[in-house]
Amino acid sequence: MKLANNSHLAYCTNIHRGSSWAETLQSLDQYTLRVRERVCPKDPYAIGLRLSAPAARELSAPSNLLAFKKWLDERECYVFTINGFPYGDFHGTRVKEDVYRPDWTTLERLEYTKLLFNLICDIAPEGMEASISTVPGSFKRFITSQDQLVAMLENLSKCAEYIEQLSERTGRDLHLGLEPEPLCLFETSSETADFMDNLLTAELADRDLLLRRLGVNYDACHLAVEYESAEESLGHLIDRGIRISKIHLSSALKVADFSEPTLKMLEGFCEPVYLHQVVARKGSEALVRYEDLDVALQARRKGEDTADEWRIHFHIPLHHSPGYPLESTSDHISSVLDILKNKPEICHHFEMETYTWEVLPGGLGTSDVVDQLVREYIWTLGEFASRGIGR
Repeated sequence: MKLANNSHLAYCTNIHRGSSWAETLQSLDQYTLRVRERVCPKDPYAIGLRLSAPAARELSAPSNLLAFKKWLDERECYVFTINGFPYGDFHGTRVKEDVYRPDWTTLERLEYTKLLFNLICDIAPEGMEASISTVPGSFKRFITSQDQLVAMLENLSKCAEYIEQLSERTGRDLHLGLEPEPLCLFETSSETADFMDNLLTAELADRDLLLRRLGVNYDACHLAVEYESAEESLGHLIDRGIRISKIHLSSALKVADFSEPTLKMLEGFCEPVYLHQVVARKGSEALVRYEDLDVALQARRKGEDTADEWRIHFHIPLHHSPGYPLESTSDHISSVLDILKNKPEICHHFEMETYTWEVLPGGLGTSDVVDQLVREYIWTLGEFASRGIGR
């Protein structure tokens, strides 16, 4: 939906199953329109679309594209952003580290992203600013050679040039947001800024062009897991001249009680679909990172982990506290919005992205995802409104 200052808010439809275009459209009919009826029945409704590579190719067929544009017009919906992070399946099967494949060392990732930009230019309202979000280069342990880094910089530079050409042809402000995430090639704001510096100094494309078309998809969950404050991380990126392409309003799990009952509770968050990276902190010591929650739990029970606090990459509902002794990082979202109150020009694209509904343990989820989404909208719109930056 449209917010003040020419901004837009949606929930990301990556929370629904949809590997093919037919499945994606079915989810929009089955869930998205029901949410729209309850939160924005009378005004144009924004959709944060997620398209797998197969779904994107299917949608690009002229008949499907024309039918979807008609679908949007008839229902007064519009698309301003696409989640281009997961290339393939994202629900109901093991995703884990495969979500980062193919990465930006490959032509597959480049061609997929170019296709998404073609599509959004066709389906977004004429002249509207549009964004795509993508993986943060790669997963750290996937990168083992300098040649991979060179290929990545080349592919991203080619992508930026392609986006620039589309922008000039369509009169749109188009931009790609690389999304820092724990244990990825760049996960902290400092690593992200350094990566962008490397891209700029490689001189594979015009510097100003790169800064216009490539930026950061700022995921509040991910940066909170790294123990960064919003002031620190957003400030670091902006001070280095990096564009904030989109902001994901998302919340992570944190815990500072490591009694056996709490560890037992955390076992409920160990599930076979998604990767739940853990970043552990003890006083002023260097942060310790675990690739998945089960690995961290094993280290704790063996006495190898003695951290004071864990932050866990498990997206939990924005509106619902997990309940003591578990906590959330929703205060990071609040800090982001506090900054935007005074500097609304920082970013115009916002998505709620709690994609874990199907795997939430205990009472954190309900059987009706529409109810959950409506509650997230109510919470988020209240946070915006309390700062005078709402609808």
